[in-house]
Amino acid sequence: MRALFVPLLLLYASGSGGAAGARGAKGTRFVCTAVPAGTDLSCPVDTSSRVQSTSPQEEELRNTIIQLRETILQQKETIVSQQGTIKELNSKLARCEADAGSRGSARRKDYSKNTMGDLPRDPTETVQQLGKTMQSLKDRLENLEQLRANTSGGMFPNELRELLKRRLTDLESQLLTRVAELEEEKSQLYNETATHRQRTENTLSSLLERITELENSNNAFKSPEDFKVSLPLRTNYLYGRIKKSLPEMYAFTVCMWLKSSASPGIGTPFSYGAPGQANEIVLIEWGNSPMELLVNDKVAQLPLSVSDGRWHHICITWTTRDGFWEAYQDGERLGTGENLAPWHPIKPGGVIILGQEQDIVGGRFDATQAFVGELSHFNMWDRVLRPIDISAMANCSAYMPGNVVPWVDANVEVFGGATKAALEICEDRLFDS
Repeated sequence: MRALFVPLLLLYASGSGGAAGARGAKGTRFVCTAVPAGTDLSCPVDTSSRVQSTSPQEEELRNTIIQLRETILQQKETIVSQQGTIKELNSKLARCEADAGSRGSARRKDYSKNTMGDLPRDPTETVQQLGKTMQSLKDRLENLEQLRANTSGGMFPNELRELLKRRLTDLESQLLTRVAELEEEKSQLYNETATHRQRTENTLSSLLERITELENSNNAFKSPEDFKVSLPLRTNYLYGRIKKSLPEMYAFTVCMWLKSSASPGIGTPFSYGAPGQANEIVLIEWGNSPMELLVNDKVAQLPLSVSDGRWHHICITWTTRDGFWEAYQDGERLGTGENLAPWHPIKPGGVIILGQEQDIVGGRFDATQAFVGELSHFNMWDRVLRPIDISAMANCSAYMPGNVVPWVDANVEVFGGATKAALEICEDRLFDS
């Protein structure tokens, strides 16, 4: 909006002497001169001729013009303030429209018609109209000044003052009307924003309900334990998570079915990180190294080999007493050892991750250590199982769910593209053989 330059009128009175007297004019004559705002308005003193003091009518006329200028400046400030409010509302509306993008491609806001059926004008157009109105009022004021200069001999000061008052009243009325329109536009924009927000929330709720339905339909396995988790790529974002954590334990047995042909090394079938120790329990085969069991970040190498692309039953036992451990593959004990974190109790309250090694509790995975393949029937007990029990599970003659972590569908979450699918492990294992 262009800045308004409102001239002030300086009125000089001359008698019959001087230039006016030379032309034979009689009486008092007024001359209007435009000066910039802020100029000293005191009357100059003509030393060549004596000028009569300003009359009360002239002083009142000048005060009226000054008041008109101040009113216009105040109305300009009001318009600038309303323009800032409109810009803020436009910004909020743009963000709301961006949030609604989940329903389809983004669509541009059309201010000629809203969703409520109303036909509000563009607030920016209203502000531009206000600018045109102010320019028009400036032109009117200049015309009044010119008219005052042309009719100074014929129009009485009182008539001119009344004309200016009427113009000022019209100006105030127009500005108040525009402000009321802006307030109405602001209210309409707020209502539209609330409507879009409500529609966005409803859409998101519908999507979440649909996702839940699809998850429930895909996870309708024959039995809660008859499923597998697939981790087909070596990345740092595919993994499963056990919802249950561990209590403090002084012994444990972990058993699972694994199928992998990844090379070099199958990666990390599972890891348990607890507060203060991310490597509390880890089973890993990394690079060309043998499979390792970590307890409290202490390492024992296991004589296991499961990278032939077939299903294998793996069990690991450990007790804090002397740090004694055992390693079973397909029901057969292949190795034992001791001094693996002896007399160290397993810390409670941690996170069990399937397919990734944790550098911090629950995260910061390394793709080179990721498990590639499929796993099932991950169970955990807070005691050392008997060899006969381990053999029965490996031969599919018995099934024992873990008393600390049982393998059930509701207890396993998958992320990053990892999937859960139906699996009857014993039938699938017979098919592999």
